[in-house]
Amino acid sequence: MELYTPVLALGVIAAGFAIFSVLVSSLTGPKRYNRAKLDSYECGIEPTPQALGGGKFPVKYYITAMMFIVFDIEIVFLYPWAVYFDSMKMFGLIEMVLFIVTVFVAYAYVWRRGGLDWD
Repeated sequence: MELYTPVLALGVIAAGFAIFSVLVSSLTGPKRYNRAKLDSYECGIEPTPQALGGGKFPVKYYITAMMFIVFDIEIVFLYPWAVYFDSMKMFGLIEMVLFIVTVFVAYAYVWRRGGLDWD
């Protein structure tokens, strides 16, 4: 249990900081709401009139987010591989080449299907 004590302490500190930040910002923040502040912001695109309860975002935003997540996860796997590259020898190289090829095949598929076109 003593191995997990620092992790638990860090979790408690992080949760406490998050709760404290939300409470303090709600108590001290400005309370002047207007129509412009309540509109959704769509990355520089002029906001369109929305129905009550929120509007719809184009699917392109979600595709871009998913592509970011895929390549972000790939980078997360590349860091430990780079650190232990010497000890894995040829096996590590072959496995990482297969992994990168798989990710780029998915990228090429999305590109060919027009998933990266904004028009």
